[in-house]
Amino acid sequence: QVRLVESGGGLVQAGGSLRLSCVSSSPSFRFDAMGWFRQAPGKERELVAAINWNSELIHYSDSVKARFTVSRDGEKKTTYLEMANLKIEDTAVYYCGAGSWDLTVAGQPDDWGQGTQVTVSS
Repeated sequence: QVRLVESGGGLVQAGGSLRLSCVSSSPSFRFDAMGWFRQAPGKERELVAAINWNSELIHYSDSVKARFTVSRDGEKKTTYLEMANLKIEDTAVYYCGAGSWDLTVAGQPDDWGQGTQVTVSS
């Protein structure tokens, strides 16, 4: 069972920044695509960003493009989501997921973390 643990969420004012981390226990982390997803109250979970195993493929949703940056560190088995210029509408529980590129981008990674809350205030 792969374990994904997110951290770094919190309360931040609009315009501020946060960095989320997702540590993986998977022995095949270096082959996994990783995705960041979020779910706001009353809304479906959506893909925010995805990065493939060698960081050559990166995808961002239109709503976060140019504000969020996804990256990964193979030695630390950690995936990051740098969030800048945060907006109130970015408030959500953020999850990381791991799996194949196609399935991760489709919102169906094999494994999920437990989520971390990000709240952006005015």
